[in-house]
Amino acid sequence: MKWRYAVKKFEEQKKIPPPLWNALEECLVLTPSSYGLQPWKFLVITEPTLKEKLLPLSWNQKQVVDCSHYVVFLAKTDITETDIDRFIARTCEVRHTAVESLAGYKKMMMTDLVSGPRHATITHWATNQIYLALGNLLTSAAVLGVDACPMEGLEPEKYDKVLNVQDSGYATRVACALGYRAENDKHARSAKVRFKKEDVLVLLK
Repeated sequence: MKWRYAVKKFEEQKKIPPPLWNALEECLVLTPSSYGLQPWKFLVITEPTLKEKLLPLSWNQKQVVDCSHYVVFLAKTDITETDIDRFIARTCEVRHTAVESLAGYKKMMMTDLVSGPRHATITHWATNQIYLALGNLLTSAAVLGVDACPMEGLEPEKYDKVLNVQDSGYATRVACALGYRAENDKHARSAKVRFKKEDVLVLLK
């Protein structure tokens, strides 16, 4: 955690090796989420032309085009019974259980996310889940020696248009550039600024 930082300049020619990237993909897929619903998609972009299209929609931050892999995080724009049924079906497939055995769990999710008051802010709920995935990717990358830069400085609706996801039921929320820091990125040598532990961590006795 002391080694990582939000990279401002990537080494353009240095790419993440496929086995290492596969490990990071697995870390993304294994990210925890509320109820386990995984209300997201992760678009992995390595194609230079597509990166160039996203650059002006990202406040012209060069990390977008210089990085090895650029991940755009999409959140579900709604949660319906169909989404819950899909998750229940997948759970039964993986754990070899009957759909009927999860009837209570389905009812709980339906009552909370579909028919309950939380549904009024369901887009916000799904977006919160996205940040769990982003944090997990940042930590996993650091552990594996891969540099990263989380990016909120972008125009989500224009991203959706370029990425052709306007009518997919998902929408852009945040992105993350990954690769390897350039030797002349001065920010790599900057002292990490955090509040003192005693100012942010409270032990209740």
